[in-house]
Amino acid sequence: MKKDPIVEEIHKLRTEHARRFNYDLDAMFEDLRRKQARRKNVADLKPVKPVVLCVAEPQTTYGTTGTRRMSKASR
Repeated sequence: MKKDPIVEEIHKLRTEHARRFNYDLDAMFEDLRRKQARRKNVADLKPVKPVVLCVAEPQTTYGTTGTRRMSKASR
């Protein structure tokens, strides 16, 4: 398989980061959390209410009370 230079760089950065914290996951996570808290350009994503467009007529129920059946003569 051909090596991707971008993936290789990511692996190198991850290894350096882990080595800096002696492979302690709690310390690595806390460092990343601190770095994220300092960032100003992180998007604040809020849930968006979906918009439902009605493109069809409302469905009618057939054979229920209140509907009139056509006689054979009027068809």
